[in-house]
Amino acid sequence: MDLKILQNTPPWEWPESAGQTLREILRDVRARASDRLVAAELAGEMTVIDDEGVDVLLSIVRSRDEPEQLRAKAAISLGPVLEQADMDGFEELYDVPITETTFRKIQKSLRKLYMDADVPKEVRRRILEASVRAPQDWHREAIRAAYSSDDEDWKLTAVFSMRYVRGFNKQILEALKSGNPDIHYEAVCAAGNWALDAAWPHVTALVASGDTDKPLLLAAIDAVASMRPLEAGVILVDLADSDDEEIAEAASEALAMAEGAPYDEDDDDEDDDFPR
Repeated sequence: MDLKILQNTPPWEWPESAGQTLREILRDVRARASDRLVAAELAGEMTVIDDEGVDVLLSIVRSRDEPEQLRAKAAISLGPVLEQADMDGFEELYDVPITETTFRKIQKSLRKLYMDADVPKEVRRRILEASVRAPQDWHREAIRAAYSSDDEDWKLTAVFSMRYVRGFNKQILEALKSGNPDIHYEAVCAAGNWALDAAWPHVTALVASGDTDKPLLLAAIDAVASMRPLEAGVILVDLADSDDEEIAEAASEALAMAEGAPYDEDDDDEDDDFPR
């Protein structure tokens, strides 16, 4: 199966052999570097990931002989399955594509690699970004350290991670003022995920402004519906009729979400040192 075909085909339409094809490319150190990068990205899709696929990705993340970019890509590809397993658990009611043993192995391996200062920065960043999708106690200190760094890349990773780990309201609000557009974007996503009410004026201003970049606008639209669902309709109704199909769809989906969501105002005075 040609990688380009897989790239241009929705994962739910992939043939049964897709997972094996991706694993073979990842194992082949003589394959083109660009092909292995694509394979590492696609291998994280929920339609193909399984215990064997996890082992292949983890072996790449661990290997000092593999290119840094490939190791980083393999690490981040483990994020979606970690999140699904953490959310659904391993009851028979849910169809999680990996076993609980494999889930724990991913968590243990990623933590060990993250704590290894000899692992390249980019790989460690992606390890943190993937692993927080199934939060553990060690993540809070790792995020604090990353956010306090003078390195903008680490700050970006920290704010991304705040979307998944509770207890960083003050830092999220601070990051909304960042002049770094990537950090600003992640802060809006985090504020929306935790329905951070103190961010409401900032986020609604982004929605109302005609100068907001499209990716940031889409994040703000989603955040509005999470923060104050009872007020979202007034703010988003015009955008639902936007000539831009993507914006109109995002606003319509946000309105539908808001209609079915209870309003639970966030307590912004909460002590960040304790989970909610």
